[in-house]
Amino acid sequence: MKRRSDTALKIILAAEALFAEQGFTETTMRQITAAADVNLAAVNYHFRSKQGLVNAVCERLMEPLCQEIESALDDRLASSNRIDLGDLIEILMRALLNISQINTHSLAVFMRMLELAYMKNQEELREFFKMEYSHRLDAFLRYLRMDSAPMEDSEFFWRLHFMLGSVVFTLSNYHMLLTLEKESLKNNAEIERVLHRLVPVLTAGMQARPETELFSRI
Repeated sequence: MKRRSDTALKIILAAEALFAEQGFTETTMRQITAAADVNLAAVNYHFRSKQGLVNAVCERLMEPLCQEIESALDDRLASSNRIDLGDLIEILMRALLNISQINTHSLAVFMRMLELAYMKNQEELREFFKMEYSHRLDAFLRYLRMDSAPMEDSEFFWRLHFMLGSVVFTLSNYHMLLTLEKESLKNNAEIERVLHRLVPVLTAGMQARPETELFSRI
């Protein structure tokens, strides 16, 4: 990860807070400069554009995620050449937990960032993800595929995105889900418990054998 000056880091932190609260597209440069107490020239100097700032925020979150996954894979592969699917999902959940501990809104920003990357006018952000991080997640995806149920590439593509969608929905709406849980069940689950609960659900989704007939269970 690039080392940032104090001013650059202040801008990133201000942007993160606003992105978490309002979203990436809704947040303006004027709001960011006001929150960071800097002028627009400072943002342009350090990041060149709003897109450059968005990429810097992505880097600040993606870098620890990739490092956590790579380190965990290395540890597991030191004693075995195969990793159980449940263990792989747990590695991902632990990496997300690590992100949640950066600051109070880091996980919300990360989920918004993933949502943004799938918008049709965000080719530049998708290209940034692809160039900077796809190769770093190749090993994780390879072992995930290895221990999933036998399926065609197209099926695996959709299963992977079903898994991603489940994670993004759950964590994007974490605080609302907490409110609903507290109202109906009088509970208040911590983020670690929520991530733990996702493990068997996501594991089962990747282990389920694909159906050969459409709606064959109806």
